[in-house]
Amino acid sequence: MKKIIFILVACTLILVPVFSSCGEAAPTKTIELTYANFFPPTHLHSKLGEQFCEAVKAETNGAVVITYYPGGTLTPAPQTYDAVVEGIADIGMSCCAYSMGRFPATELVDYPFGYPNGWVATKVANDFYNKFKPAEFDDTHLLYHHAHGPGLVLTTKKPVRKLEDLKGLVIRSTGVGAKIADALGAEGYGASQKEAYELLSKGTIDGSLTPAEVLKGWKQAEVINYVTNCYKVGYTTDFFVTMNKDKWNSLPGSAQKVITKLSEEWIDKHGMVWTYYDKAGKDYLLTFKGREWIELSDAEQAHWIAAVAPIKDTYKAEKSKMGLPAAEYEKYLPERIKHWSGKAPSADKCVEWVNKEFPK
Repeated sequence: MKKIIFILVACTLILVPVFSSCGEAAPTKTIELTYANFFPPTHLHSKLGEQFCEAVKAETNGAVVITYYPGGTLTPAPQTYDAVVEGIADIGMSCCAYSMGRFPATELVDYPFGYPNGWVATKVANDFYNKFKPAEFDDTHLLYHHAHGPGLVLTTKKPVRKLEDLKGLVIRSTGVGAKIADALGAEGYGASQKEAYELLSKGTIDGSLTPAEVLKGWKQAEVINYVTNCYKVGYTTDFFVTMNKDKWNSLPGSAQKVITKLSEEWIDKHGMVWTYYDKAGKDYLLTFKGREWIELSDAEQAHWIAAVAPIKDTYKAEKSKMGLPAAEYEKYLPERIKHWSGKAPSADKCVEWVNKEFPK
């Protein structure tokens, strides 16, 4: 009799799935989530999103399964945040710049503070959120941020060697980038990266204000002839990965713990990928005949920095009237850029990591 009881208990233990070490009862059925991302499936940030889904499934022993929708197939990039709020997507990745006015505090992260690379920008973006916890994200559960390397000027026909060369050019930009383009003397043209290739190839626009990442990640080196490296202006674009609040609250604590842990790990992964693209974009551009990478002198870059400086003053004036501590924001960001710049992995190290993580 004792032997029979022992066998029955053993079988029961085998059949009960182990969800976590947190001591919670396992869910009676699989939890299914959706994840919307606008990056194309071949883009490394899209692949990181896919890996995130796989890691959640593995670390919850299959109790949480995420169906992944890259390339804007579930929701367009500008509507992703609202789609998460409304539950159309349970998780979403997009950028704040596609919803100007929706994220008034976080908007300042995008401004030209001289970000040296994507890893630093990513670290700073997360520090900013963790420091100030802006209420603009309170209608979702924010998982993490990441941000690209310094925005550059990409043009199709006319090389930009000095500030005056931008006058009259129609330059694709979004969010804060549009303000920067106007301040530099160009005419801003609002469009997403998904639209940029066609606009450039048809001559609808003369160029784009964007990181080197798009040259390879979005294949824009095929239609771009000149890149002006105005890195000391160094604006970025803050991306978010966020989750529907009700869906988050409905998860067992053990599932929340897994997703939180992985989110922290993925911050560094995205930062490494952004710095990889800072270098890989340039290398890819120069594989095409006749392409030129233009380096500005320090003196010339000083003209550009002076030209964009007023937009920060305008931001402080406007956001202070809203009750936001805009001056404190502005003081904090350069401090964190300096802090992380001294700890950043080299571009070569990031390339090495990417090649190992994503073997061809």
